[in-house]
Order: sequence, then C-alpha cells, then structure tokens
Amino acid sequence: MVDLSLLQEVPLLNELTDDEMARIAAAAEPRRYLRSDLIFSEGDEPDRLCVVTSGRIAISKRSVDGRESMVALMERGDVFGEMGLFDGSGRSAEARALEPSELIEVHYAPLKDVYESRPALLWGVVALLAGRLRTTDAALADSVFLDVTGRTAKRLLELAGNNDEFALPITQEELAGMVGASRERVNKAIASFVRLRWIEQQDRRYRITNREELERRSR
Repeated sequence: MVDLSLLQEVPLLNELTDDEMARIAAAAEPRRYLRSDLIFSEGDEPDRLCVVTSGRIAISKRSVDGRESMVALMERGDVFGEMGLFDGSGRSAEARALEPSELIEVHYAPLKDVYESRPALLWGVVALLAGRLRTTDAALADSVFLDVTGRTAKRLLELAGNNDEFALPITQEELAGMVGASRERVNKAIASFVRLRWIEQQDRRYRITNREELERRSR
C-alpha cells in the first residue's frame, strides 16, 4: 500500500489537492530492493520518479573504465528520477540500493496531466531543481578548493548530521566514491582524524570527539 502521508511531504507533490493526490497514488507502486539492486542505469528511458520510503539509495556516475562516483545519497522522503519527466532524455545517472530499501515509484503520465492542468505547480519543480543545482555548485567548489582530507571531513560530517555517534551507512569504497578519491587516500584521511583525536573509529562506527576541528578542516 502506498504511504500517502509520505507523498504529501514531497516538494513536488505537497501542493496537490486531495483529488490530484488520489490520481497520483492510484498510479504509484510500492517496490522493495535488496542491497546492490539496480533501480535504473544511466541512459535508461525514464518513465517514473521514485520516493524513498526506507533505506538508502546511491545516485552514481561511472567512468568508461567502471570507476564509480557517488553524486547523491537518497534517504527517507527524498525524491529522485524526476528529470526525465521534463526533458524526456535518458537517465543522467544510475540509482542503486545501498541496503534493503523501499520506494514508492510514481509514473510520469498522471503527473504530466496534473502539471499541464495547473502550471503554477511547476514553481515547486523549479525550487527542487534549483536546490539540485546549488548542491552541484557546492560539490564542484569542493573539488576545486578542498583536498581529499577536507572533502573526507565534510562527507563524514554530512553523514553524521547532528549526531556525534553514528554508523557509516555505506562501505569505504562507496565513501571514496562520494569523496571523489581512492579508498586508500580516504582511509588515510580518516586515520589522520583518529590520530589527531578528532574522531574515534571502530569498524564502521564513528564518534566525533572534536567537531570544531573537523568542521574547520572541511572548509
């Protein structure tokens, strides 16, 4: 069964009327994925967007030699796969489950009908895409102005959120993909944080012991 309360929180959908939401929900499907399951590949023909109900989804780009760069991490309430609704082009990246995950998959056709009947709703789309662009701008700036150690510190802080103790929800290889560096260099950066007593690490569990210094290194 589709979680209507979650759909109503999605920026693309939160201004829909009850009737419009009912039409969207009727064309939506709950889907479950296991860890490493591919949701779609780069270049695939798009026909639906996805809302994360539980779990974590990696949005990634791959080089011609197979190397992966994770460009976004999607969690509960996040929406992805919406770009094809507006430009009709193939998927710009691949989406893959990092752990057992549940999604609500919403087909494009009823969404197009709603937007065409009420174009003012497209301001919500503009806000979402503007947010995506700001995130991309920040990532590009990080790649220019921050070294691997700085980018590693920033990604750890993002994954921790407001918590000082957290479990890394991704593998070291996946973290390296988010940082945009080799696993060896990311591990070396983490080891330096441990040595400086900014964090404590046990397997994939971390405890931030000096957030101020970690934040300073991430700027």
